[in-house]
Amino acid sequence: MANQDKMPEFNEEMKGKIDKASILIEALPYMRKLRGQTIVIKYGGNAMVNEDLKQSVMDDITLLKYIGINPILVHGGGPDINNMLNKMNIESHFVSGLRYTDEDTMRIAQMVLVGKTNKEIVSNLNSKGAKAIGICGIDGNLIEAEKLDKDNAGNPIDVGYVGKITKINVKVIEMLANDEFIPVIAPIGVGKDGESYNINADTVASEVAAALKAEKLITLTDVAGVLEKDEDGNDKLIPVLDEASINECIDKGIITGGMIPKLYGCLDIIKRGVSKAHIIDGRIPHSLLLEIFTAKGIGTMIVKEKGTKYGN
Repeated sequence: MANQDKMPEFNEEMKGKIDKASILIEALPYMRKLRGQTIVIKYGGNAMVNEDLKQSVMDDITLLKYIGINPILVHGGGPDINNMLNKMNIESHFVSGLRYTDEDTMRIAQMVLVGKTNKEIVSNLNSKGAKAIGICGIDGNLIEAEKLDKDNAGNPIDVGYVGKITKINVKVIEMLANDEFIPVIAPIGVGKDGESYNINADTVASEVAAALKAEKLITLTDVAGVLEKDEDGNDKLIPVLDEASINECIDKGIITGGMIPKLYGCLDIIKRGVSKAHIIDGRIPHSLLLEIFTAKGIGTMIVKEKGTKYGN
């Protein structure tokens, strides 16, 4: 009589199927915890350029909505704007690292971001079976803004119609996200006299996440996350950081350059009510799912205090 306690032998095909089931089981507690929660995703970098990565991101976001999570997408569009300016023979010049945006450039930026980039993303999501709706800061006065007149050091600056956010009116987002829709937000703000402002997409994503008290802000980048050197001199990912460890890494020279303001921005929104911020490599297919639904994730998670489980 066969031993009923003994597992049968499985061929490679069956082992592969069991491994896939194990992945779903690993994701189950995170799905349970995040159901009904809001996640703001800043979409940019190579994931907006490479066609395969585009489809991967759209698949991930659609899946999030289907399992009961409320994804909100904020996108950039610098390459599309550059292409259009080049076609129209309009030269760009920069002040303190910011593109000077005159009236003509602002009209083109709004036309491209709202009329092209935003609608392409919406169409892509809808082709996956999602119900996405494209909006910008002008709709319902979603993003109120004023002229940016100081640089990061507080010095006076004139960069034309580049804006700083004064208020996020979340009612439009909440009405869409709490229903069956995925809001896709173009980073155009509106001034008190109805004028349009071009706003950094990272800033818009952060302010939207803070205004909504989102569970997560996930930023898709072209880097693996925050890295340090191991004993052999190879890059090693730092999976979790809090304020104390960020300051320690800066003091040691582990975190430098443009990563410093990015991390301080993450800390700022966590202090304002966002539970966690993630910096992940958008060049990895299905990076959103790997970060959210696996125990260790693939990027760097910024939390209020260390000890938080990876991926939660």
